[in-house]
Amino acid sequence: MRRTLMVLASLASAPVILSAQAVVVQPASTTPPKLTTPKPLTLPTIAERVLPNGLKLVIVEQHEIPVVDVSLVIRTGAEADPRGKAGLATLTANLLDEGAGTRDALGLAEQIGFLAIGLRTGAGFEQSTVAMHSTKATLDSAISLMADVALRPTFAEKEFLRLKSERTTGLLQEQDRGPAMADRAFAALVYGEAHPYGQNAIGTKESTESLSRNDVQTFWKTWYRPNNATLVIVGDLSVAEAEALARRAFGSWARGTLPALAAKPAPASAGGKATTIYIVDKPKAAQSSFRLGGLGVARSTPDYYPLMVVNTALGGSFTSRLNNTLREKKGYTYGAGSSFTMRKEAGPFRANAEVVSAKTDSALIEFMRELKAIRDPLPADELAKAKRYLQLGYAENFESTGDIAAQLSQLIPYGLPLTTLGAFNAGIGSVTVQSAQRVANKYLDPSKLTIVIAGDRATIEPTLKATGIAPVEVRDSRGRPVITP
Repeated sequence: MRRTLMVLASLASAPVILSAQAVVVQPASTTPPKLTTPKPLTLPTIAERVLPNGLKLVIVEQHEIPVVDVSLVIRTGAEADPRGKAGLATLTANLLDEGAGTRDALGLAEQIGFLAIGLRTGAGFEQSTVAMHSTKATLDSAISLMADVALRPTFAEKEFLRLKSERTTGLLQEQDRGPAMADRAFAALVYGEAHPYGQNAIGTKESTESLSRNDVQTFWKTWYRPNNATLVIVGDLSVAEAEALARRAFGSWARGTLPALAAKPAPASAGGKATTIYIVDKPKAAQSSFRLGGLGVARSTPDYYPLMVVNTALGGSFTSRLNNTLREKKGYTYGAGSSFTMRKEAGPFRANAEVVSAKTDSALIEFMRELKAIRDPLPADELAKAKRYLQLGYAENFESTGDIAAQLSQLIPYGLPLTTLGAFNAGIGSVTVQSAQRVANKYLDPSKLTIVIAGDRATIEPTLKATGIAPVEVRDSRGRPVITP
């Protein structure tokens, strides 16, 4: 320990002599690096196949290192949760690797460790996923284990009860966390509790308590079918080897009849209500959790590229307007941002920050100012900067076999062509001042915002009303009216 401190002390002085060579400490640069023109990005060739049972294959050969990533994407998620059973899709996915085939949860974990592979399961609104990373040397054993998890889960009663209990505890803890309270209230107020997007994919305490092991088994039997799935394989395999691997592991998987899942567009009220401020009371909170926004767009929108650019300028990067104003200039928060969450149907647009309680009203004024200003034409240099930010950072999404598999998997629930990945930089490059302003005015309307602020009502309500920005109402964390004495 003493030697470590001595070394650290020596490194703190300058110049430092290491191996008889002087290291000159240079002064910090005050000039930010210039954003260069993005180099052409050549993505790997993508092959597609379909097995007789309906399982779609997406295969990418990557022979640099002997590893393989495999992702099984079920094209159904929390959107298919029955009424009153929110959280079923995610609980089903979480239980897949808690015992499968002939192994219980402990035996499965031991085998994963023995093979030194990565295996994870999960679900969102539009998909459920089993993903695996393996060296080529252990691939045959790894894919067999993955197939057990997806096709032969045991859903043991004790594991079901354990995960259900853990989730219930987590949901109870959420009720005292400002950011979680704001998230839930915002979704419910924009979409309504009856809409899938109006709830969290992990459900509520009540919906979780209502779930049974039979619910889980039924969900899995209904939706985990090869004709509702795509297997993405990326790594050190030829297309022929990958197809043979898929046939061995998943070729006997029986297809099934899939129930029709009706589209659930957002209610008309989601995008048309006049701006209102909703306070979710968290007594004595030191900070206020801001969520401002409303109805956004579906992933299939033709306005995808200009929206990406506009959001980058507004709140999608560290140097964005929101972060620069609220963090760098005003010091109200550690960070502020915005995003369009694009789903099968129109997902939400949301700007957000965690703000020191005493500056809640001041922060709201700044949020509104930036949301109004983004509707003006973007200056040419700011537009170019946002475009370069997106284009220059795009290549890092394809650095590893796992990255490539993840990018391909994200297209599957929306039925987008696989060529979408290769079109990104050109699409961003085509955005003009005019197209950016058009989408900003179309989708970002400060007069029709849902503003949720979770914080100490006693402190923030009088000052929020004094801003005169919008009417103020009090709601609980599910967006339900609170009766005030």
